[in-house]
Amino acid sequence: DQPGSCEADTDEALDGCLFSDRDIAAGVDQAVASGATVVNISLGGSAPTQRLRTAIANAAAAGVVIVVSAGNDGDSTEAGINPDEPDPFAAGLLQAGGGNVIIVGSVDENGEFSDFSNRAGSLAGSFISARGEGICCIYEDGELRITTDENGDRFVTIISGTSFSAPQVAGAVALLAQAFPNLTGDEIVEILLDTASEAGTAGTDAIFGTGILDIAEAFRPQGATSFAGTTVPVAFSNDTGVASTAMGDALTNVQVNAVITDSYDRAFEYNLGSRLRSAAIRPKLLGAVESRGRRLSGGSDTVSLAFTVDDSVGIAPVGQLRLSQQDAEIARVMAAKVALKLSSDTDVAFGFAETAQGLVGQLQGQSRPAFLIASSAQAETGFLTKTDASFALRRQFGAFNLTVSAEQGDAYFGNFRIAEGLANQERERRPVSKLAMSADRTFGALETALGFTYMQESETVLGAFFDESLGAGGANTIFADASAAIGLPSRWRIGASYRHGFTRANAQGFVASESGFGSQAWSVDLSRRDMFAVGDRFGFRVSQPLRVNSGGLNLDLPIAYDYATESAIFGIRRLSLTPDGREVMGELAWSGGLWGGAAAASLFYRKQPGHLAAAPDDTGIAVKWSKAF
Repeated sequence: DQPGSCEADTDEALDGCLFSDRDIAAGVDQAVASGATVVNISLGGSAPTQRLRTAIANAAAAGVVIVVSAGNDGDSTEAGINPDEPDPFAAGLLQAGGGNVIIVGSVDENGEFSDFSNRAGSLAGSFISARGEGICCIYEDGELRITTDENGDRFVTIISGTSFSAPQVAGAVALLAQAFPNLTGDEIVEILLDTASEAGTAGTDAIFGTGILDIAEAFRPQGATSFAGTTVPVAFSNDTGVASTAMGDALTNVQVNAVITDSYDRAFEYNLGSRLRSAAIRPKLLGAVESRGRRLSGGSDTVSLAFTVDDSVGIAPVGQLRLSQQDAEIARVMAAKVALKLSSDTDVAFGFAETAQGLVGQLQGQSRPAFLIASSAQAETGFLTKTDASFALRRQFGAFNLTVSAEQGDAYFGNFRIAEGLANQERERRPVSKLAMSADRTFGALETALGFTYMQESETVLGAFFDESLGAGGANTIFADASAAIGLPSRWRIGASYRHGFTRANAQGFVASESGFGSQAWSVDLSRRDMFAVGDRFGFRVSQPLRVNSGGLNLDLPIAYDYATESAIFGIRRLSLTPDGREVMGELAWSGGLWGGAAAASLFYRKQPGHLAAAPDDTGIAVKWSKAF
């Protein structure tokens, strides 16, 4: 303003200031020379002079953003004034400054376009709306003006106009420039216009322009996102990982922060842990009592065969395990097992849809109590598997017996996964293979066994799956197994088994070397044969399913960003896979002949099932009776 021109009567102060385009141009030049990021011009009127146009053009060339009011002639009926277009002053500045200029119209507190505001019209692509109606307040010498009306009521003077809309947009420009120093002026303008919230008709609107200012959205990543310093994409809608049962609640409420960049090379902190998913609790009753098909067996002293043929006509259940329909149908293809005695000291067995551990148990011929719910430690892998084919070879060496076995199959995810391209919520599976060796020996009534199992996963890590963006490339696990059982008087038997595993994730992508963790499972049981009748079995077992007890993954992630060089700084983030919960299971079981058929009953209790500390205890009873005819 011209010095002294604003010293008019207080009630007319806003109209008393005098200025010219030359004065405005001088202010713009001074702002540019002083290093301003944004210039707010809450003025309007006739088209700007060439002097002001030149100043605006120079400011835009220097990267400065110019924000200008649209005008307050929206409800004007004067000849020569077009309320459906920004006033000529704003239009002229846009023409001079191009992509570095934003024109701002006014909306009220409800997002309705203000009647007094000029509308976007033909300049809608460079027009945004912001709150300009009912803006508090007028100050005089730093004091809030309070007016007393003729009734003696006191109220704060409320003012409106696009002059108050523009500074909000100018403030948003300043915030973006401060937070993201790499942005150019035209990029800031583009971001604000593109992130404006929808108003009026869909898309760019002749009234609201691109929409209503949305600072929060402007501060969110825009366009394609990737991990900083890489080309690895980040999909916010994808689950980062799905834990296996052995990991329990380890991936619940986890903070694993990394730096990502958007299409404007703006850096943001992103918590990968927000999209990690725990394994679902595996229901035990269905698998314990469900049986389909007819089991056929036969053989001689040297050959034994067993087949289970699916004779059901119904549809296999899908919901409990969240298997796809195809997988459920495959599960209906029953097992086949062939055991051969090659010589007096050598046996071999082959299985289809039979685990290698089951073949080994048959070849070893050890008496093992049958439980419906609680499995022995040696049967634990920490995740659900499906075996396609298996093999076992057993040979006697003096007092010792050596067994080698192998199997090939799939590991089911511990839960369904949400990701782009997945149309349904079903558990996926990935290949897994095992190679095992064990030695057993009997010392009178004492049965002992020691063994090692090597398990190779191509895409999972002890049954857990991590998003491809992390580069998880499978894992190798070695299990060490030990078991012992001793027969006691009166046909009682006490047994125990222990499994300790060590898993090493393959170093690939963001998964760094030394990414390893330990796991363990154990079981103790007491059983008796011929408890109530000849041939029946009664037993009690306490067990802990396989649980990760130490370690996790080392993730080499971008953890900071240098805007000066636009480069990422990498560091190790540790993802612990040890859960807070610990499942301990107890089962009281009986099996035997009843009413001409085979019967079994089980009473079980699971504390913190699935190794989830917050999960309610699981208690149940199962009764099963079957008869072949």
